[in-house]
Amino acid sequence: MHSRRQTRAITVRNLQIGGGAPVSVQSMAKCPTTDIDGVLEQTRAMASAGCDIVRVAVPDEAAVRALKTIVKESPIPVVADIHFDFRLALGSIAAGVDAVRINPGNMKRDAHLRAVADAALAAGIPIRIGINSGSLERSLLKKYGGPTADAMAESALSCAEKFERWGFTNIKLSLKSHDVQQTVAAYRKVADACDYPLHLGITATGSGLEATLKSAIGIGALLLDGIGDTIRVSLSSSPVDEVEVGVAIVKLLGLRPHGVEFVACPTCGRCKVDLLSYLPAVKERLSGLDADITVAVMGCVVNGPGEAKQADIGIAFSDDDVASLFRKGKRYASGPAREMLEQLVNDARRLGRTR
Repeated sequence: MHSRRQTRAITVRNLQIGGGAPVSVQSMAKCPTTDIDGVLEQTRAMASAGCDIVRVAVPDEAAVRALKTIVKESPIPVVADIHFDFRLALGSIAAGVDAVRINPGNMKRDAHLRAVADAALAAGIPIRIGINSGSLERSLLKKYGGPTADAMAESALSCAEKFERWGFTNIKLSLKSHDVQQTVAAYRKVADACDYPLHLGITATGSGLEATLKSAIGIGALLLDGIGDTIRVSLSSSPVDEVEVGVAIVKLLGLRPHGVEFVACPTCGRCKVDLLSYLPAVKERLSGLDADITVAVMGCVVNGPGEAKQADIGIAFSDDDVASLFRKGKRYASGPAREMLEQLVNDARRLGRTR
């Protein structure tokens, strides 16, 4: 994994983004912003799942009026998502949002962009310049022959340059497309050209396994390159699903404390125990453990003992329904499988409390 890209730092409420801060995870409320109770219910669920920032759509003045209560009661920073009408951005800033996202592809007049920059500067909040391949400026589509990575990069950097000229530097960028390779290419171009923090994401991925893989591959490739300061996984499902996938991505790359990490074999014909029922049971019983430990649950003697030894604590089964427990590279107990599973859970909890 490459070293993290060096960027300027911005602050969204009390959360630092960029400047070496841990990679944060974002999501978006998926009910009308005027449904204040619904937004707050979703936001609290997201926060419990590990979400650091929530974004809310602001399509009209009714949504603006709802923001003051949402911002006041939200446990995490609130970003207003603005398209088309700069006045909605001004109203959102006045309502106390922690940041604003604008799209230069549908907010085109410099006077309007400058008004938003001036208001954000006065309020001391950042702006995300959020580029989407589906709403690029016509001039760039003509110049590059379509919504290419070069077109996306120029749109973002051109808008940022304007903001800088107007004295506004509290900026982060995003460049999203449904195409994984195009998105990765656009982020790499921008990463080489500036020091703004970057918000990563693949847009319009859909739902299910393919959608999850699109985000994991695109976001993961960039993070492995050291690119990216905050992420949002876009799924056509619950926002909590988005958060759980996003948290898993950054944890598995070692970019934030990972909690309990499980190592388990995929099973094959050599596995003589019911590992596919044992593993979920162990995961469920250790789900509330707030500790950075690795737990191995291995099904046979081929790789099991070795993998279990490399974990902080682990279990490896043999053919006769006997299991061995390993801790810090050493076997310390053996016995009937079910007894050893119970001991594994108890010992993992004790180990977690000492971390």
